[in-house]
Amino acid sequence: MNDFNINFLSSIDKINPADWQALKKSSCPFEHYNFACNLERSQSVSIEQGWQPHHLVVCDQSHVSAIMPMYLKSHSWGEYVFDWSWADAYQEHNLNYYPKLVATCPFTPIESTKLFSNHIDIVELLNSLSDHCLQNDINSWHLLFTEQITKPLPNNIYERNTVQFHWFNRNYETFNDFLNTFTSRKRKNTLKERKSVTQQGLTIRQLTGDEITTDDLKFFYLTYQLTYLKRGHQLHLSYSFFELCLENMASNILLIIANNGEEDIASALFFFDEQQLFGRYWGSTKPYKNLHFELCYYRGIEFCIENKLKRFNPGTQGEHKIQRGFEPVLTYSYHWIKHIPFRSAVENFCKQEQQHMLMYQQRCSNLLPFKTEFE
Repeated sequence: MNDFNINFLSSIDKINPADWQALKKSSCPFEHYNFACNLERSQSVSIEQGWQPHHLVVCDQSHVSAIMPMYLKSHSWGEYVFDWSWADAYQEHNLNYYPKLVATCPFTPIESTKLFSNHIDIVELLNSLSDHCLQNDINSWHLLFTEQITKPLPNNIYERNTVQFHWFNRNYETFNDFLNTFTSRKRKNTLKERKSVTQQGLTIRQLTGDEITTDDLKFFYLTYQLTYLKRGHQLHLSYSFFELCLENMASNILLIIANNGEEDIASALFFFDEQQLFGRYWGSTKPYKNLHFELCYYRGIEFCIENKLKRFNPGTQGEHKIQRGFEPVLTYSYHWIKHIPFRSAVENFCKQEQQHMLMYQQRCSNLLPFKTEFE
C-alpha cells in the first residue's frame, strides 16, 4: 500500500459524487451516493448522534481509486452485529471500548460491498486500518454485513457470522407457483393468513416512485415513529431523511399502505433495485391479524415475482419468516481490536459463535415449508 495515499474524510460532501458512483460495484440502493448523503444532510448520521463520518478514500497519484464509507462510533446502536458483551467486558476492566471505527451502512443490516474500487482488494487495506486505529487512539475497527472474504486474513482479524432469512425467486411466474412448492399444510396456512386480511375489510395500495405523495410519506413516518415508541427505542432516522430519499431516490422506493375503509392504518417501506427487494420499515396505528405478514412478506414476494427480482431480504432476525419460505443465509463481518489481552477472548468468542450459527442455520433449514422429493 506504499504507492497509495490514504485519507479519512469527515463528510461525504468532501467526496466527489462522480468518483463514488464510478467506483461502486452494484446498483444496490444502500451503496448509492445519495443514500449516504441523505443520512448526513438530514443529521440522522452526525457526531451528535454518535456516528461521526470518517470515510476512507484512497488516492493513486491524483485519482481516487477506492472509497469505503466509515464512521467513528461512540456506541453500538444501529449496527445489528452485536458487540455489547465486548463493551461490557471492557467496562468491567475499566477500559474504553469506544471510539471504534465501523464500515457499515448506518441502521441497515444489508449485505453490501463496503469497499468501492476497481482494482484494490479489501484485504490490502486491513493492516492500514489497524495502523490508523493505533495512531489515532481508536480502539477497534469493524466491517459489518460485507461480502465474505475468502483470501487469508492478516493476524488478529476475526470473522463473525449471523443468520438472516432471505427469499429467492426460482423463476416463479405467480405467487401460486411459489406456494405450490410448499407442503399442503403450510400452503393452506399461508392462504388462510392472506384471506384473513381481506376478511377484515382491509384494502392495500402499492406505490412506487412518483406515485408516493407527501401525505403518503407523512403517514408512513407516523407508523415508523409508533414502531419505535412501542419498543421504547429512540428514532434513528429523521423525517427529512425520507423526504430526501423521495426527492433523489424515488425510483428505488416501494411503499405499501393498508386502509380499513375509513383511514390508513399501516405501512411498509422497501428499497429495491433491478436485482433485489429490501424490506426496511413497518408500522401500524391499529392491530390487525396477519397484516404484518401480508404487507412485509407476501406483498414483497409478489412484487419480486412481478418484477423478476432475484432475491428479497426482508430485514434482520425473525424465525417466523421460515415457515413463509424465507431461507436461512449466513452474513459476514470482520473485526480487529487494539487491546492485546482481549484478543484471545474475542477470537474464541468468534469461533464458538461461528459454530453455533452454522448449526442454527441447519436447524432453520430443516423447518422450511418446502416439499421434499418424497412428497
